[in-house]
Amino acid sequence: MTLTPTQAPATDIPSPGSIVKVRGREWIALPQSSTEKQEQVLKLRPLGGGDQSIATLYWPLEGASVKPASFDPPDPSQSGSQSSALLLRDALLLKLRAGAGPFRSLGNVALEPRPYQLVPLLMALKQAVTRVLIADEVGLGKTVEALLIARELLDRGEIRQITVICPPHLCEKWRADMIGQFNLAAEVVRPGTAQKLERGLPAGKSIFDVIPFTVVSLDWIKSDRNRESFLRSCGDFVIVDEAHTCAARKGGGRQQRYELLRGLSDKPDRHVVLLTATPHSGDTEAFDNLLGLLDRKFAGLSEMAEGPRRRELRDDLGNYFVQRRRQDLKEEWGTNGADFPDRETREAEYKLSGDWAELFHDVLGYAKDLVQRSAGESKLRQRMSWWAALALLRCVSSSPAAASASLRTKLLNLQTGSSGETELNEQQLADDLESMAALAVLDGAEEEFSGEEAAPGADLANAEDAEQLQDLIARADLLRGKTHDPKLKQLIKELNGLLKEGFRPVIFCRFRPTAHYLAEQLQEVLPKRSHVVMAVTGDLPPEERVLRIRELQDELANEKVPVLVATDCLSEGIDLQHTFDAVVHYDLCWNPTRHEQREGRVDRFGQARNNVRALMLHGGSSNPVDDRVRTVILEKEQTIRKELGVSVPIPGNANTITQAVLSSILGGPAQVIQGNLELGLEGNTATQLELDATIEAEWQSAKEKAKTTRTIFAQRSLKPEEALAEWDRMQESLGSEQAVERLVVNACRRLNLPIGPLKSSNDCWELDLTALADDRMALRERLRNHDLEGRLRLSFRSPARDGSKLLSRSHPLVVELADFVAERALSGLEPDLAARASVIRTKAVTSRTQLLVLRLRHQLHQDRWTGNGYEALPDLLVEECLTVRVQGDGVEQLEGAAALELLEAPPSGNVEAGERTRWLTEAVGGLDALQPALQALAERRAQLAEDDHRRVREASLRRGESLRMRFNCEPAPAVDVIGLFVLLPAPLL
Repeated sequence: MTLTPTQAPATDIPSPGSIVKVRGREWIALPQSSTEKQEQVLKLRPLGGGDQSIATLYWPLEGASVKPASFDPPDPSQSGSQSSALLLRDALLLKLRAGAGPFRSLGNVALEPRPYQLVPLLMALKQAVTRVLIADEVGLGKTVEALLIARELLDRGEIRQITVICPPHLCEKWRADMIGQFNLAAEVVRPGTAQKLERGLPAGKSIFDVIPFTVVSLDWIKSDRNRESFLRSCGDFVIVDEAHTCAARKGGGRQQRYELLRGLSDKPDRHVVLLTATPHSGDTEAFDNLLGLLDRKFAGLSEMAEGPRRRELRDDLGNYFVQRRRQDLKEEWGTNGADFPDRETREAEYKLSGDWAELFHDVLGYAKDLVQRSAGESKLRQRMSWWAALALLRCVSSSPAAASASLRTKLLNLQTGSSGETELNEQQLADDLESMAALAVLDGAEEEFSGEEAAPGADLANAEDAEQLQDLIARADLLRGKTHDPKLKQLIKELNGLLKEGFRPVIFCRFRPTAHYLAEQLQEVLPKRSHVVMAVTGDLPPEERVLRIRELQDELANEKVPVLVATDCLSEGIDLQHTFDAVVHYDLCWNPTRHEQREGRVDRFGQARNNVRALMLHGGSSNPVDDRVRTVILEKEQTIRKELGVSVPIPGNANTITQAVLSSILGGPAQVIQGNLELGLEGNTATQLELDATIEAEWQSAKEKAKTTRTIFAQRSLKPEEALAEWDRMQESLGSEQAVERLVVNACRRLNLPIGPLKSSNDCWELDLTALADDRMALRERLRNHDLEGRLRLSFRSPARDGSKLLSRSHPLVVELADFVAERALSGLEPDLAARASVIRTKAVTSRTQLLVLRLRHQLHQDRWTGNGYEALPDLLVEECLTVRVQGDGVEQLEGAAALELLEAPPSGNVEAGERTRWLTEAVGGLDALQPALQALAERRAQLAEDDHRRVREASLRRGESLRMRFNCEPAPAVDVIGLFVLLPAPLL
């Protein structure tokens, strides 16, 4: 490639988009941040390279050596084939990171969002300061929606820091998504990492002053010191995951969380995005607190009397709150929503009998003894005995392994004298009873489980219980295996059916001993040559859990079916839809939301299968614990979910639920009748009826609240057609999935790399990088730097199937191929790979047609209203790749389909070398006459880019407000003619 530099050096720092020559090569000047302007630092990108090759230049030192340069037209003597024209165009298009259209970020993310996921982003851009509550149901992609907002404001220069606040078990998932999908180098701040991150910090600086992108664990913020430090130095953009857990003012931990979020939200210029799948859990005060974090005017909205003010606030809330179900997306978005699978659910029942029934009977009797012993003690001690009884019954209902582990813990406490009596502080325990109930009864966060028992009062046994406990332990150990364990036997039967139909299941358990027990048993049952079984539990660190899931995914390439056994440490945080498509609830959850979260791990955005399965295993009437949980909780929730289309959290409080379940189980003598366990309720009938009536009333109340919330607060301020129009602009400016596929397939074929679709799947391709020629060593090393070598299984369509890697436009393979093709084409060293010029004869045209592939660069100036005037934000670079047809001394822009049709036109007949040179020389000679038309095109495109950016921001104007953002877009002085292609009509025969 030839560039024409001027002799005089540049005296001022070049504007964004300018072409300069320095350090012996040509570069494009990039926009400067405010810090870079102060430090007189300029970033440069190689003319044919990508962002990974960006260089930094200190202007006072090297500015004198920087010279302006201009881009020369194609060389007529270096022509190539027509197929290289399309390859070059696709490479240039996919290299763009700051494309046209209203969004700055979508060229920098490693995914292609669905149109409906742009709605929260458009809502955020309508606000001067982002305050959004995203309450989409499980599996719709709230993480993607939140990070799209963050990345967009970052790339616009409106924010500099991003902080995510989330529960501890979700930290690694957030960090992985920020790094892998949004190119944000985030660090996790939690008790195990904070001290390491603080080492070497400058005096007086905190983690958040130095590290721009952080994921903060809620357990780290528990400390008063950490919380106060965080409030002082937290950045300007905050995402809060599971925000509903921070909204209640009751309970010490939740009160602290709420006060923290209140403090963050009280800073008027801080952007806050709240995420939750359950914004209204039945606690109206907590819901209003959540809304109050968006704006204090919404606090108390739920309880406000009906009238003009309430209607006004309710309508205004639609600009801050988005809540959608899959049903909404299917009805309102049609094929433009995500293709979510159909979920098929059913139940399977096993029967407790024989030795299992007898053991359950004896453990139930022991549990009753624990309760009866506390009858004359304090109410707190009575409650604790109930928790202990419940924990024991849940373990024995789970598996012989869980039963044995729980009983051994009790026996160990007796033998070591660990009774806990001296540490019993009734007031302290009374304050914590609600949180304990949430863990023991309502299946709280798994990382807080002990692995065997999750209830207080586990050490209430007496010394004389030792012999009985030893007997129960021995009997439980003898029940291991499908011969004596009817629950395991039923699982194996159901599992064989799922596997035969081609499903890949995840089996969820409540207790770690059960998970390990099932994995051991299934490894013996399932053929090792065709299946691989693995257990993942909370005793593994989060990083190890991710690695094990990847190991299972890799087994797909070995044609082995993965079977995963997991505790609820995987019911949140790690996406399983790329590897698994069925869920088995081996242990019932007492919290129906947990069931939905489990199923949502596979039934979510990105699931490749058209249908997923969910199986609930239970003991029916033979297991009184399962039976009561089904009738009191699960069946009622399922009925409401079918009617409303949303999952409803368990109503009331843990005390009421516990009484309803345990009073029916422990209220009367247990008898074994015809091999089944039945419980008598004599003497407790009236109380039980009252409890049942209370529970029913609370479920109905929860149903009505959910219905009202759904009706009032459903997102209606943005229509699908608004988001779809912006999505189409994104596809046009940055390239679609089809463009990625064309580039990869065509580039690999021209590099003589074997690539083709798999016979077993039309959506998967296989690429063999071992065939890369020795003279492509530089490309090979670039690919190896991204661990891209050997045989790869690829997919160009989301969702990726059969363990293939999804190639988005920012995937390293796509980036490196696009850069390589562009570099070789612009250097003129390899026209056979990709040429800047060609001449062909084709039946696609009836007269000589000249096509130009152009690269346009614009500088976008933006100012933000501060309340006291406008302040300048960093200038932005906007780049475009367009295909135009020359018409006389003018040009006509070709839209996607029309340009593709001509660039893909098949040749008909040969064109001699001399004739090619003559036609190209004539075409190049006419470029000067086209400059006015090209400059006019650039000005129109710059104006369109300005209008796009203004449109998405000025939509926020209400009631006479002033425009809060100003834009002015200027085209670069010259339009780059990257490619010139002449199409001649085929001769008549």
